[in-house]
Amino acid sequence: MRTAVVHDWLNGMRGGEKVLEAILSRLPDPTIFTLFHVPGSVSASIERFPIRASWLNRLPFSRRGYRNYLPFFPSAVESFDLSGFDLVVSSSHCVAKGAIARGGARHLCYCHTPVRYAYEQLALYVPPDAGWLRGPKVAALARLRDWDQRTAGRPDRYLANSSAVAQRIRRHYDREATVVHPPVDVAFFDAGNRPEPRGDFLLCVGALVPYKRFDLAIEAARTLGRRLVLVGRGPEERRLRALAGSSVEFQSGIPVEGLRALYRSCAFYLQPGEEDFGISTVEALACGAPVVALARGGALDIVRDGENGVLYSDDSAAGLADAVEQAGRVRFDYTALRASALPFGPERFADEFDAAVRELRG
Repeated sequence: MRTAVVHDWLNGMRGGEKVLEAILSRLPDPTIFTLFHVPGSVSASIERFPIRASWLNRLPFSRRGYRNYLPFFPSAVESFDLSGFDLVVSSSHCVAKGAIARGGARHLCYCHTPVRYAYEQLALYVPPDAGWLRGPKVAALARLRDWDQRTAGRPDRYLANSSAVAQRIRRHYDREATVVHPPVDVAFFDAGNRPEPRGDFLLCVGALVPYKRFDLAIEAARTLGRRLVLVGRGPEERRLRALAGSSVEFQSGIPVEGLRALYRSCAFYLQPGEEDFGISTVEALACGAPVVALARGGALDIVRDGENGVLYSDDSAAGLADAVEQAGRVRFDYTALRASALPFGPERFADEFDAAVRELRG
């Protein structure tokens, strides 16, 4: 059996690429199709498979300016020749789910989220003060949203990475999805043989993009007079650095051992934005770090208020600051924190994903 795996783009290792690694390991003879590919930007376990990039990859400035080609994403993903493949698996947070299976092949979509900037988070990516470009951007996203809904029937089955994403799939696509949480390496991310004394700094980890709302974490840390460590890179970095003071430390490109050390020693891990799931949140819990998270999205599948963290509903810097102070008054059981992360291990993902593939193929 030959398998085509369609992934939106390969230009960095983020949560979606960690899931892609696990998907590839469960499939026979996979070939990867993607809109953009920057060689060396993802792990060797992904790069070892054949990778076929779309025609967009050959256009000028596609390495860094790939987002500018968004109006062409649908036609590019539809241009993939998937004939000769017995199974198509799309790993989609943008347009990958719109790939066209050929010759009776079955199509399984692992949906990280319907295109977030075309639906609920449009105002975050194209704010009202975006200037003269706002009109063309809103129009382009409206066309993308229309295509996204018209092609929702292409996958034979959907898997969702969280209960919140399953609800979005139902709302936007009128399709049902089975929740299969992403795999987290809870064996590597642990508190160590001798848990280190926790420091007093706050920690955020993730791509520096608007929906993560790291601007709220910066403002909350300033309000609290607490040090904040922000790990990641992305298009929001310049703006966030302009907001940050001397108490905010930016890090990127650190080895996984360094990230684990930060999880082990931070006072609290902060999730100020609505995540689709939250792999870093589970990693932090596995290392014994209590989580302070906005009570929306994937956090509701992970965080139990007052047990392994604090959930808050006031989507503001003040709401986050109040939640951090509340967390400081809770006596967390660090054994219980790690225990809450263990159900998200890779073995559970493998079992559930394999079962979905078997059921799809009858």
